[in-house]
Amino acid sequence: MELRTASGPKDVKTYDTTRLRDEFLIQDLFNADDIKYIYSHIDRIIVGGAKPVREQLEIKAGDELRAEYFLERREMGIINIGGAGTVTVDGKVYPMNYKDGLYIGRGSKKIVLASDDCEKPAKFYFNSVPAHKEYPTVLIHPEDCVFQELGSLATCNHRTIRKYILPGQVESCQLVMGMTTLAEGSVWNTMPCHTHDRRMEVYLYFELGEDDVVFHVMGEPTETRHIVMRNEEAVISPSWSVHCASATRNYTFIWGMCGENQDFDDMDGVAMKDIR
Repeated sequence: MELRTASGPKDVKTYDTTRLRDEFLIQDLFNADDIKYIYSHIDRIIVGGAKPVREQLEIKAGDELRAEYFLERREMGIINIGGAGTVTVDGKVYPMNYKDGLYIGRGSKKIVLASDDCEKPAKFYFNSVPAHKEYPTVLIHPEDCVFQELGSLATCNHRTIRKYILPGQVESCQLVMGMTTLAEGSVWNTMPCHTHDRRMEVYLYFELGEDDVVFHVMGEPTETRHIVMRNEEAVISPSWSVHCASATRNYTFIWGMCGENQDFDDMDGVAMKDIR
């Protein structure tokens, strides 16, 4: 499990490209028959990726958690961005197709990931955060999610937001997760941008071509920086930072949040004239 410590806005102003990427960018999430874990001190979120090919993979607590099992004091959201597979939680099997999600509540002891076809392996992306209450495990299909259309083609940000884990949809202790898909011809997400000082956020960008890039914007509104990202890479966004992006084509991204509240609309907007 790789550990990332928190970074403050005064320090980030001095980071060069390499340091910025080392602190916030997450690459190589999906390696054959392996699970990758990134433990961030920012609200104690764990970001991970698993790609079972010929083996079943079990999510286990590392020494960093000092726990008997991974979700002893945590909850988790998983979204599959690969081929069909299954997640087995304490003996119950949940089939997961492309873009299906699964919320797993605190106290679930054994989590096993598998692919249906080794030629088309599943790619399980997960966020896990501390939890202080148990909620039931729920399988989530994208067509059943609450969704919202925002933006327009004229402003290059026509997008559909699907809310997977959110109060009133799938209950959790503090984890909020969902997926945003940009329409063809749109490349900007979350613009005008915002911060939400009460929650941190992680993005995973996917459905990009081999030669496509995403220019992810972060930093304080008046001290922005960018990180160049590629398909199936994630980025950590502290609560004090903006988080928006443009790319060489339309794309999809998974967002996961945790922190002080679960209010999706609790955002501090940044006027276009103020960002720089």
